Amino acid sequence: MQIPPEVTFRGMDHSDAMEAKIRERAEKLERFYDRIMSCRVVVEAPHRNHHKGKIYHVSLDVTVPGSELVVNRDPGANHAHEDPYVAIRDAFEAMERKLEAFANKKRREVKTHAEEGYARVTLVHPEQDFGMLESIDGRSIYFHRHAVKNQDLEEIRSGDEVRFLEEMGEEGPQAIMVRVIGEEHPEK
Repeated sequence: MQIPPEVTFRGMDHSDAMEAKIRERAEKLERFYDRIMSCRVVVEAPHRNHHKGKIYHVSLDVTVPGSELVVNRDPGANHAHEDPYVAIRDAFEAMERKLEAFANKKRREVKTHAEEGYARVTLVHPEQDFGMLESIDGRSIYFHRHAVKNQDLEEIRSGDEVRFLEEMGEEGPQAIMVRVIGEEHPEK
């Protein structure tokens, strides 16, 4: 996540334990989509009293490149949400489903008939989670640690030959899949 999660409590006192749980769940969202830019969480205890007590409401707002995903459902009479931790769990599970669907949609948008390109690794910075490729036509292409499919980024060296799929990123071409190859060479 590019920006640490922003947590707000409304109509209730701040809880360090609850905030820690929220931050833990927010970090785990990256398992469902690894390009999360920000996450805002609001935990609210409505002022109106229900028959059996307060029903907590948790809303999540996650920003990803080109989109914003929101979970903001009225808990209605779901008395399980009288426990704020259950409300937090349910909101994060709903966001996980949204992120998974978003990631699946993005993967389908990548041209399924796209041909893999051939390139050489020109730069590797494992400590900063990225590297650069030079394509067969001389273009520089960025790749992130998560794009590498058959090795760890720490094992890749400048000069390694790779196959890759690319898309246009916010700052230019980027590889969305990088696979280190052995003695295989491109057809010329």
